Amino acid sequence: MKKDSKSKIASVYALALYEAAEDKKAVARVSEDMASLLAVIREDRDILKYLANPVWDNGGKKEALKEISKKLKLSPETLSCLDIIADNGRFGELELILEEFRHLNYRKNGIIEVEVQSVKALSSAQDKKLKSSLEKMLSGKIVVNYEIRPELLGGLVVKFNSNMIDDSLKGKLNRLELIMKGGQ
Repeated sequence: MKKDSKSKIASVYALALYEAAEDKKAVARVSEDMASLLAVIREDRDILKYLANPVWDNGGKKEALKEISKKLKLSPETLSCLDIIADNGRFGELELILEEFRHLNYRKNGIIEVEVQSVKALSSAQDKKLKSSLEKMLSGKIVVNYEIRPELLGGLVVKFNSNMIDDSLKGKLNRLELIMKGGQ
């Protein structure tokens, strides 16, 4: 299946799950559950492989979900959402669905997602200062996702909405190279 069709499916399911959580006034709880589940899936890829495997029947997958639900203390609303995904055989898109749910929740609550790339992890003081500056610049609440990228050599790359601020040493060197070659 193509990447864009998978993302469309994920968007449809995420919206349906969000609306179901909204109807039950459990968006905050379901959002926490989805974040926990996403972290578990990213930590142990075998869970997703098992759940997405078409050879295993849905009954076994639902039992596995119940066990995961107990361990993560997921809400009944979250479990019923996951049952719908199981019934429709969409575990191959589960990670995308969970990510899209998170993005949708942020958009609905006016939270701006910011991606920050750096050579190494920022200290807590640097993190606090960066978040404060970004909140002031963007005039709103933010959520920062960090990515370690040693090839940047130094500095930061900050992405939000459709904007990018490249203050990395690699970016500066690339711009200097262009200038020296006679480009803009």
